[in-house]
Amino acid sequence: MRRRDFLRAVSVGAASLVVPGCALSALQSSPGKKPNFVFILIDDLGWKDLGFMGSRYYETPNIDKLAGEGVVFTNAYSNAPNCAPTRACLMSGQYTPRHGIYTVGTSERGQSKLRKLIPTPNKTDLDSKIVTIPEALKPAGYTSACIGKWHLGTKAPCRPVDRGFDVAFERNHSGHFSKEGEYLTDRLTDEAIKFIEAGREKPFFLYLSHHAVHTPIQAKEQLIEKYKKKKSVDAQNNPKYAAMIESVDQSVGRIMTKLDEPGLRDNTVVFFFSDNGGYANATSMVPLRGSKGMLYEGGIRVPMIVCWPGVARPGGVCEEPVIGIDFYPTMLEMAGVPQPSGHVLDGLSIVPLLRGKGTLDRKAIFWHFPAYLEPYNDNQWPWRTTPAGAVRQGDFKLIEFFEDGKTELYNLKDDLGEKNNLAGTMPEKAKELHRMLIEWRKTVDAPVPTEKNPDYDPAARAAGKKNSKIE
Repeated sequence: MRRRDFLRAVSVGAASLVVPGCALSALQSSPGKKPNFVFILIDDLGWKDLGFMGSRYYETPNIDKLAGEGVVFTNAYSNAPNCAPTRACLMSGQYTPRHGIYTVGTSERGQSKLRKLIPTPNKTDLDSKIVTIPEALKPAGYTSACIGKWHLGTKAPCRPVDRGFDVAFERNHSGHFSKEGEYLTDRLTDEAIKFIEAGREKPFFLYLSHHAVHTPIQAKEQLIEKYKKKKSVDAQNNPKYAAMIESVDQSVGRIMTKLDEPGLRDNTVVFFFSDNGGYANATSMVPLRGSKGMLYEGGIRVPMIVCWPGVARPGGVCEEPVIGIDFYPTMLEMAGVPQPSGHVLDGLSIVPLLRGKGTLDRKAIFWHFPAYLEPYNDNQWPWRTTPAGAVRQGDFKLIEFFEDGKTELYNLKDDLGEKNNLAGTMPEKAKELHRMLIEWRKTVDAPVPTEKNPDYDPAARAAGKKNSKIE
């Protein structure tokens, strides 16, 4: 698919985005030293929150330029609908049941009387036995930095510096502004540039994990005023949120300018990704259904760019489904580094897609979220999600809700907005995908919550929005 056709499809909410393979043609890569990796992770950035993804309100010229220089993945997914499990999957290359980080904090979110089940207990630290990306790259001479949000442990042995990173810079204040008025996105970019300058003599891995555009929605006043004067478009009309996105875009521009210095750009692979779908109180995921915290597309489908100079053709669009666990094996293959002994990798390298050589030999991709997430607006009552799992195979996606065993089946090619549940009209297809999901859970030893919650009050849950306490 050509780039302009993709943008047109997104802007009108078309559903015909999924076709086999990638519209790329590989260029010849030149032999040389091991590539540098710059991984830019944005927090809560929605699928359509960027100019190249079809937004007509947010201004992202630097990210749009990166998209034009790299490959855009239109069917890219986070491993979970919120941040901590996505980051754990990214760093480990493993699905959530293998490391046990399913959600942020406790899995017992919201009011107990509204929960039918006792959810699966959650871990908040990434087990020190799991080999992370920087630990896997270190024997090959890589220097690594974690700049920004880690969210996988605050004490030894789970801090970034304990998990293979040579340099770490984490926030030490709440919100996006320090007491001195310094904007966090700018400071993280400063620290990232310092690392690039200091480490350019050796191959490096920079993990720039922004706190933006997560709440609180805070931005620089000058940019806010700019968007207040701009005409709103569709449901994307929040000036503060738009200003946050522009600050992120400026960050990407500064990083790319630094990489343009001699000896860096041609040997640096840049990844751009979001940890989950957008925050519905600030932006719109339309035509996707749902938002952050849900296994519908709006909660897990995210923008993704990979720029690999000399190998992946600039301006390419890849429509094959990929997921966060794929980054780990991809980096290993690009660097010529073997898989760590005894470490299971659930993802697949997307190098063949970037080289334009066929598709991935993958049966399906999966999600496991055995936890509750409370609503953040009245439209989500009583839960953003109850414990659930999902599978996507080809054009079809099935979601299973563990409270009552209900399944929903969607054809994403014909119904990108997941409006038409086909479980009743295509029962055999629903059973096929459900069996596949069950078998996958066995292979990764995924716990499914079944214990009834003694505090559950059906009347309270049925009472509706009038009794909700939305935060």
